[in-house]
Amino acid sequence: MTAMSIGKAWEEAVAFVSRESSLLFPVALLFVALPGLILQEMTPPQLARWNMTQAMPDVPTGFWLAMLLGVIVIWFGSLTLFALALRPGISVAEALRLSVARLPVLLGTALVVAGLLAALLVVGTIIVVALSLVAKPLGASLAMLLGVALVVATIFVSVRLLLLNPVVIDGSEGVLDSLRHGWALTRGHFWRLLGFLLILTLLSAIVGAASQAIFGVIGGLVGGPSGARLTGGIAAAVVSTVVQVYMLVMLARLYRQADAR
Repeated sequence: MTAMSIGKAWEEAVAFVSRESSLLFPVALLFVALPGLILQEMTPPQLARWNMTQAMPDVPTGFWLAMLLGVIVIWFGSLTLFALALRPGISVAEALRLSVARLPVLLGTALVVAGLLAALLVVGTIIVVALSLVAKPLGASLAMLLGVALVVATIFVSVRLLLLNPVVIDGSEGVLDSLRHGWALTRGHFWRLLGFLLILTLLSAIVGAASQAIFGVIGGLVGGPSGARLTGGIAAAVVSTVVQVYMLVMLARLYRQADAR
């Protein structure tokens, strides 16, 4: 198991972002912040108000297609940022071309992981339904446990594959080899990476919410409720993008540490 230093990755990320901000932030704003903001504005109000205790509202199919396209664009942007972070001296045009070439591999890995989690859900559901026929209270308890297990499994897989994007963009491996490589790099580092991810997620949420509230008030004074929502959304997207740039560069440095031979 190779050493992994979050502190060293942070120092290197700060230095790199300061030096290459003119390359990183335009790419991040165009391919990460903008698609996210567009999806936010496209989200139907009934879906925005929905929570897990309610039935899923009826949402137009076009929205789900737009969301899928937005996610793909954001993944493409993240690959481009990883290319810029992992290959000093590469131009934005070269990074974009490399991302286009490697995006199908990343999409393939996502399909494989989603398929495995879906298979786990199907098997668990079959077991729960079968036991419910025998004892309904037992089936209800198992359904709750199944939900918890699926959440835990999703978090575990997400952390173990946290270095998958740099693996994909930095190498020439296919779908399954990239998954194996990314999984191997995080062996023994789960708790360290989970803590890193939780801290950055919490930081992004706090700073994003604060900026959305502050700029939302300013926008509301100028353009009313719609102005407040739009201005606050833009501010939150920009702040979140800045945090994501630092996070992605840090992941690139952690990948270099873990992949050291």
